[in-house]
Amino acid sequence: MTIALQSAVSASIAIPFILVIGVPVVLATPNGWSSGKSAVLSGASLWIGLVFLVGILNSFVS
Repeated sequence: MTIALQSAVSASIAIPFILVIGVPVVLATPNGWSSGKSAVLSGASLWIGLVFLVGILNSFVS
């Protein structure tokens, strides 16, 4: 269970770094928001889900 928690924490740290780089790149392209909206929203949704998953896993590891 500890390995799952550590993996989820690592992913919840890595995804915002990817989004910090990816969102400006998507918005700087000619058809930025209309073509990249689904990728940005999917990344944000994945990060929110990981935050909740880390909270749930943290209650099992003590």
